[in-house]
Amino acid sequence: MTMLVWAPQAWAETLTGKVVRVTDGDTITLLVDGRRQYKIRLGEIDAPEGGQPFGRAAKRMLSDLVFGRTIRARVTDIDRYGRAVAVLTVDGTNINAQMVKGGGAWAYRRYLSDQRYIRWEEEARQARRGLWRLQADQIMAPWDWRAAKRRGGPAPLTTAPQSVAMQSAGQPGRQCGTKRVCRQMGSCEEALHFLNSCQVRSLDGDGDGVPCEKLCR
Repeated sequence: MTMLVWAPQAWAETLTGKVVRVTDGDTITLLVDGRRQYKIRLGEIDAPEGGQPFGRAAKRMLSDLVFGRTIRARVTDIDRYGRAVAVLTVDGTNINAQMVKGGGAWAYRRYLSDQRYIRWEEEARQARRGLWRLQADQIMAPWDWRAAKRRGGPAPLTTAPQSVAMQSAGQPGRQCGTKRVCRQMGSCEEALHFLNSCQVRSLDGDGDGVPCEKLCR
């Protein structure tokens, strides 16, 4: 029977094993020696939460990089949930860095020890990679998202009644109507309205927060 080993036992170790689960854009489960499991939080970075725009896309990005692969995890800390905090490498490639460079995560400034992550984040932002392709009012750092939820405030960003583009154009709020597919949309602006105001999730098939990508890319 596979045994889950809590992270404190992994302190100050470099673990080598197979990634058997990707929980989200910055958390994995590593199977070592075919029997011991470690839950690992990627250090230096913070990926969008599952309920945020690009949250599911960030999970897929990390999964594409590591799921089913043999990796090395250099443990640097233990977080308050008992998870090992680690830098992952696959064939010498820093996976934590790749998540930031690809626009799948922020540099986690509160716990940052390697300042290069800030530069990599800015390069991804300038190149509009990953989450940086989202409309401006959908981009929120995960730590701000979590803080807003803890305060019990309104759901951040994704439930905004109108897109910024619509408001700046001085257009009245549209009705939701019966449109449900991208071929019915006349513009990216209209697709954004139906996704964000009317919650027509079918317009965002890959869950990255960008509807009807032929219109909005």
